[in-house]
Amino acid sequence: MEKKIFIKVLLIISGSIGIWIGYSLLFSPVTFEASAGINLGKDINLLSEIRAPNGLLLVSGIIIILGAFFSKLTIYSIQLSCLIYLSYGLSRIISIIFDGFPSKPLQIALFVELLVGLVSLFVLLQFYKKEIKQA
Repeated sequence: MEKKIFIKVLLIISGSIGIWIGYSLLFSPVTFEASAGINLGKDINLLSEIRAPNGLLLVSGIIIILGAFFSKLTIYSIQLSCLIYLSYGLSRIISIIFDGFPSKPLQIALFVELLVGLVSLFVLLQFYKKEIKQA
């Protein structure tokens, strides 16, 4: 029972972050990025590039949260959480290698992304371990 509660909490947190970031960058990217010291200006092309992937992040966050309440979606939500947060975190590490360290808020984002991604991966591996034992 405790594992189920932990998974629900993980999915709610993971999904909420995705919804919050996705919504913020889709509907007010200039303001949101300014909070991290990024000046987007009024470049229409840049704004389009910022908004487009964040619609996907917003919808992914909704799907992740739904997995906390609908058991048929749970495994897919865990996989999606793992995919999104680890890919964001690892991409930020690649950026650090090529470009150097970003501002503090983006370093915190890196930490949160890796934390949520690794916890999601741990839960996913536990699920697969359980599936193998039952086979």
